[in-house]
Amino acid sequence: MIDALTNLTTRTPPATLTALTAAPSSTTPPSPTPSPREELPVTLSMPDLSTLTWSGVGDWLVGTPLLIITVLVVGFVARFLVHRLIKRVVMTATSRRAERFASLPGAGRALQAVGVANARHVQRTQTMGALLKSITTFVVGGITALTVLSLVGIPLGPMLASASVGGVALAFGAQSLVKDFLSGVFMIVEDQYGVGDVIDTGEVVGTVENVSLRVTQLRDANGMTWYVRNGEIIRIGNKTQGWSTALVDIPIAYDQDVEKAISVIRDIVSVMDEDEAWKDILLEQPNVVGVESIANGTITIRIIAKTVANEQFGVQREMRERVKVAFDRAGVRSPLPVMPPYGGAAPQ
Repeated sequence: MIDALTNLTTRTPPATLTALTAAPSSTTPPSPTPSPREELPVTLSMPDLSTLTWSGVGDWLVGTPLLIITVLVVGFVARFLVHRLIKRVVMTATSRRAERFASLPGAGRALQAVGVANARHVQRTQTMGALLKSITTFVVGGITALTVLSLVGIPLGPMLASASVGGVALAFGAQSLVKDFLSGVFMIVEDQYGVGDVIDTGEVVGTVENVSLRVTQLRDANGMTWYVRNGEIIRIGNKTQGWSTALVDIPIAYDQDVEKAISVIRDIVSVMDEDEAWKDILLEQPNVVGVESIANGTITIRIIAKTVANEQFGVQREMRERVKVAFDRAGVRSPLPVMPPYGGAAPQ
């Protein structure tokens, strides 16, 4: 074909060749180019559901939806297991507390008193368990929510950055508040004191009326209410935790028979220990330890009694009243007053 074209160009005159190449083809005009609308007509028909197969549904479910469901299930199971563990720990702590109270001296004689102290511990432990459950629910829920957001495709970087900046600002602006809350948590966990205890905070001595994570409410002997921030408490002296001690000092005159006075006092405390009104309050029989001091013509005999928490004051008053009546019957005389009464002569 190339050789024929070469022969043609060599045999044909230049003018004729020029005319042939320059003449337009007027026999077949070019067809117009169809528009895109004519090539791709718009169809509004619904997709054919007959083409949907189980393999296609499985491929769709294996993706992000399955991961989201898995994360939710794992979060729910983790929350359930943690709550079950907290419940078991609370039950174990409660049972151990009951065993320890049962081993106290005289606990068999004062089961009611031990039950009251144990009930307070049970209530405190259950409160801490509920608090831990709420914290774990918040933590597990937050982690689950962040994981689901990351699977959906929402960027977590800006959210975490904003949260970290807000946390730093809160930590700097509320240092004392955080300190109060942490101190309150440790006070409750360690059972340093509870409602009804008489404590010494260094600044004030009073009865605890309310304990929260931030402040402790006290009422002193004058009836004044004090609100002490937990973060400001450096030391605590609890005078009524577990059990209390009643100290009763009985003064007698220097010339009285000490053995007779001690014998009378021992009979009194023995009868009081058998009294039904005081049997559940005295954890053990009061002990007459003997002569505590000798000064200014006075002999002091001391009695020590272990009582239920915060019940020592009533025991002290009852003992003094009974000893006074018994001394009057036995003829044991109290010390003479140093100063004579107003308008009277000095006692002989």
